[in-house]
Amino acid sequence: MVKNSWLVTSLFLFLTLTVNAQNEEKKPSDLEVSLKLINPTQEINDGETRLEVEGGVPPYQFKWSKQSVALDSKKAQGLSEGLDYSVTVTDSEGRKVKKDFNIPANSITEVFNSKVQPAVDFLGGILFWDPFATIGIYDPVVYTDEKEIPIPNWDATTSNTYSLSKWLVKAGVKVTEGDKIAIVTSDSGEEIDVYSDASGKVSYLVQEGGEIFNPNDKGDVIEQNAHMIAQVQYDDPQPLHHPNGDIRKNAIPFIVIWLILGSIFFTLRLGFVNIRGFRHSIQLARGKFDNPDAPGTITHFQAMATAVSATVGLGNIAGVAVAISLGGAGATFWMFTAGFFAMSLKFTECTLGVKYRNINEDGRIFGGPMNYLRYGLEKRNMKGLGKFLAGLFAVLGIGASFGGGNMIQSNQAFKIVSEQIPFLQGQGFWFGIVFALLVGAVILGGINSIARVTGKVVPVMAIIYILGCAVVIGVNIENIGGAFSAIYNGALSASAMKGGFIGVLIIGLQRAAFSSEAGVGSAAIAHSATKTENPIADGFTSLVEPFIDTMVVCTMTALVLIFTGMHEVDGGMQGVELTADAFGSVISWFPAVLALAVFLFAFSTMVSWSYYGMRSWTYLFGQSKKSEIIYKVLFLLFVVVGASVSLGAVLSFSDMMILAMSFPNIIGLYIMSSEVRGDMEIYWNKLKNGELFINPKFKKAA
Repeated sequence: MVKNSWLVTSLFLFLTLTVNAQNEEKKPSDLEVSLKLINPTQEINDGETRLEVEGGVPPYQFKWSKQSVALDSKKAQGLSEGLDYSVTVTDSEGRKVKKDFNIPANSITEVFNSKVQPAVDFLGGILFWDPFATIGIYDPVVYTDEKEIPIPNWDATTSNTYSLSKWLVKAGVKVTEGDKIAIVTSDSGEEIDVYSDASGKVSYLVQEGGEIFNPNDKGDVIEQNAHMIAQVQYDDPQPLHHPNGDIRKNAIPFIVIWLILGSIFFTLRLGFVNIRGFRHSIQLARGKFDNPDAPGTITHFQAMATAVSATVGLGNIAGVAVAISLGGAGATFWMFTAGFFAMSLKFTECTLGVKYRNINEDGRIFGGPMNYLRYGLEKRNMKGLGKFLAGLFAVLGIGASFGGGNMIQSNQAFKIVSEQIPFLQGQGFWFGIVFALLVGAVILGGINSIARVTGKVVPVMAIIYILGCAVVIGVNIENIGGAFSAIYNGALSASAMKGGFIGVLIIGLQRAAFSSEAGVGSAAIAHSATKTENPIADGFTSLVEPFIDTMVVCTMTALVLIFTGMHEVDGGMQGVELTADAFGSVISWFPAVLALAVFLFAFSTMVSWSYYGMRSWTYLFGQSKKSEIIYKVLFLLFVVVGASVSLGAVLSFSDMMILAMSFPNIIGLYIMSSEVRGDMEIYWNKLKNGELFINPKFKKAA
């Protein structure tokens, strides 16, 4: 009996210990996170991090410091080597582990990129600072009252037609995030379950059995958000989020405010000269008032071509594509509006560029913002301020010419050309050498050589690109009304998916400001070499430049993207690729022609910016021919560097310098605005009284 009692007790103890051990095993262990850091190549910004998670209770959430990485992603890609990042892992019971990490920078370019990034952040903090949000004038958070439910995994380039097979919930009922609400069928027979990704009241956008999206229906392709199935109305407005969970915020960057307000101010100050003077601007560009005996070295048309060649470039192809993919079709409206006002700002700076130029005994011309900032303000007893603003402008001009006006052009030209000519891939150095020789053959000849080349290249590249746009628009001409309707509706009642009204407005204004360079002062340097006795005449010539660059070329690019449905593609795609795909969807061989256009755009931009940078250089280091040669050699070296290596942060910083040039320039323009207005009124009177020189060939034609 005792023996049996001992056996029962032992068995009981054994079972108790076993159950306890199993319970211990079932208890969640501590959350443990390990990182695998990967630096696959010596190229910059291609670092990766992968997570391994143990313990805790799944599912896990991954909060990355990089906003483009989703909350459910266990890996992050496209990281900059040498920079600090973090990730916080949270399990379903709220346990958290935060890991800070840094992808080791191995190559020289990776190290250099990481060291320059703080300078980019500093300059970006100034240029893109939002004063309105800082002082609390508006709430920068992007809110929405509703959530539109799309076809799951839909893509703008799809060839499938989708129909609403069956609704699983009634219209007007409340659903919870994750509820199954409908079944969609593609023309390939695939059935797709649709789940609500928001909680709220459902309303139908498509009736049961109805067609949702047909890629062969141009109305569907052009219409914004034609692939949406339902709307879920929130009880209260909800903030939108980035993929990593951060709340999305709009910003009204200071640099955009600075440029746009300047454009509006001079439009009003000069009595809408952009409208009143447009016809006369065309007459000047055609050469009607060209006087071969006037001081200067290039014609009005050549000055205009040189300035246009510096602004019509990758921004019109890649920049517009990014703007449209981020801001939707409505961004086009604000680009066009900003281009209209920019004409007056360009008029002002180019007038002063000619008025305050200096022509040496050997005929070399030195002009631009450096001159009118220094001597124009000195005339107003502001010598100290004038010298400071002129010096600052020159420093920024040199940096901008090496970066945004040079390296970024050769870099992007090599990328798109090597995609069309595969054997060039990996041969950036030799491409850069050849490119530098072509650029050198032009810029070593000075402004006359630059003007002759741009006077021929700009019309050719413009014709190539505009003809391509015209073909796409012509094929879709019956849908032009729908396209403009999408632009108008998107501008004034933009969907929250694209950032709301403020977001679309700022994206459009920003693209136009960056594209035309009005207010930057660069065009004033080119125009200072014009053959003219009337500085105001060159101001009129410059009016047409923002019109061509922003109101025509940018708008045509936008229409191509809208007609081909690329305005619905997520903004993460590269701009040049997006535009190439848009053209390729209509003209299969046009991406190769686009590559040629990009090459010409880059080439013409570089030769023009070499002149801008050289004039900034000689202002600081002397106006001798030796000084000019030193600058030109350095410029050509940077052509090779730009094509050879990836220099992301370096290019970003130097590209920002172009925008920063507007600070000293526009300050001076405000101070001298009354002078420009007075000169314009005198010129108008001379024009009306027939006192201006008229080219004899026009007299004969008359």
